[in-house]
Amino acid sequence: MNSNTELVEVYEASGELEALAVKAMLESFGIPSMLSSSAAGSVHVFTVNGLGKYRVMVNAGDAVDARNLIQDRNDDV
Repeated sequence: MNSNTELVEVYEASGELEALAVKAMLESFGIPSMLSSSAAGSVHVFTVNGLGKYRVMVNAGDAVDARNLIQDRNDDV
């Protein structure tokens, strides 16, 4: 990812494993992504009042495609 590119959140996961699955799916379709969290996963095994949540971030130009892929994935589950 280019450090000058604006990143936007396309998904909020309730834990690291879910976030990693979404990240892997996006990257398998050629959309680079990164994870952001305000708490270390090893400290917060579960989510309490938003702690332990992970945000999946992509370049702004990839946001629409990323959200569509995530929506399609969620429709299939």
